[in-house]
Amino acid sequence: MGSKASTVPIYAAENVPAAIRGGLVMSWQMWTAFGIFLGFCANLAVYQVGPIAWRLQLGSAFIPAVPLVVGIYFCPESPRWYMKKGKYAKAYKSLVRLRNTPLQAARDLYYVHAQLMIEAAIIGQTNYAQRIIELFTIPRVRRATLASFTVMIAQQMCGINIIAFYSSSVFVQAGSSARTALLASFGFGLVNFVFAFPAVWTIDTFGRRALLLFTFPQMAWTLLAAGFCFFIPTSSSAHLGLIALFIFLFAAFYSPGEGPVPFTYSAEVFPLSHREVGMSWAVATCLFWAAVLSLTWPRMVAAMTPTGAFGFYACLNLTAFAMIFFWVPETKQRTLEELDYVFAVPTGKHMSYQLTKALPYWINRYVKRDKSARLEPLYTFDKVASEQGRSKSITGNVSD
Repeated sequence: MGSKASTVPIYAAENVPAAIRGGLVMSWQMWTAFGIFLGFCANLAVYQVGPIAWRLQLGSAFIPAVPLVVGIYFCPESPRWYMKKGKYAKAYKSLVRLRNTPLQAARDLYYVHAQLMIEAAIIGQTNYAQRIIELFTIPRVRRATLASFTVMIAQQMCGINIIAFYSSSVFVQAGSSARTALLASFGFGLVNFVFAFPAVWTIDTFGRRALLLFTFPQMAWTLLAAGFCFFIPTSSSAHLGLIALFIFLFAAFYSPGEGPVPFTYSAEVFPLSHREVGMSWAVATCLFWAAVLSLTWPRMVAAMTPTGAFGFYACLNLTAFAMIFFWVPETKQRTLEELDYVFAVPTGKHMSYQLTKALPYWINRYVKRDKSARLEPLYTFDKVASEQGRSKSITGNVSD
């Protein structure tokens, strides 16, 4: 699980053009949601077969794994990985398969090569242990480490895995039967999968940061509302219905935002020299806190009641919102190499800009409805490809 979560987003991010990178990288999370949905389907299909039901539920995961293993052998290797190992001929062949024309492949080959030379001159030859230390010592890498840590821990702070791990238990506590709880879990899985589709478009249109800042407040109030619905008498049909409704709304807001963004974001923010170790750090952060959540939730519910536990995670959503606002830069439609410019901005300057420039602009533009409000840009990119040039790289309309 850890190896897969570390490898797949990096592989996807290194293979696709910048203008569509977010949409294609997040497809990993979308199909993960589909796998979770299939798991709920398997649970529902075999729950009445007797003592071997749990064996069938676990064993069903083997079925889709077989064609997946076969399909992996048809995938080209990452050209950036080839170049890092000095295999430039193989890198070019891989890029030819991944780009519209050989000219675009040659252009990207040179682009990555130039970036590798710059990184080698700055960082030098280091081993894996040194690169782990450099995650926290080199300023540009440290800022990427902080941003990836923030989006990954926020995925657990939002509370999604209390539903993914304990959905049937939550619905049973809400007064449902075992069959009804499994049906409600099926509904949660379906919503989680279906609402991941919009992110294929929105993640590269509105951006990673914008999606997170929009969806976290929505997840906060839906969790809080679900918690308050436990006060409704269990004799009322509205008790279970409204709890399920707000949990489904929570999943609908999670799926296009905090669902796909963390792994997409973490796969693209690190320089090539630290991409593997950086992504490993990010995934370790996510899965460690997922383990903490899974161990603490039963005791939390027993001590705080479902209403208190849901309210606690609603507050964590607002805390995560503030962390993202201050510590997570936007990376939409920037090449993996252009992101060096983004993370060259000191964290203090980024926080000051968000508080003194971005926040007043948002209030003036969207609260006071002042259409003349203008936002001073934080980043200025010199000698990098324009948005039009990046669009041409995937449409095949190359003029040079």
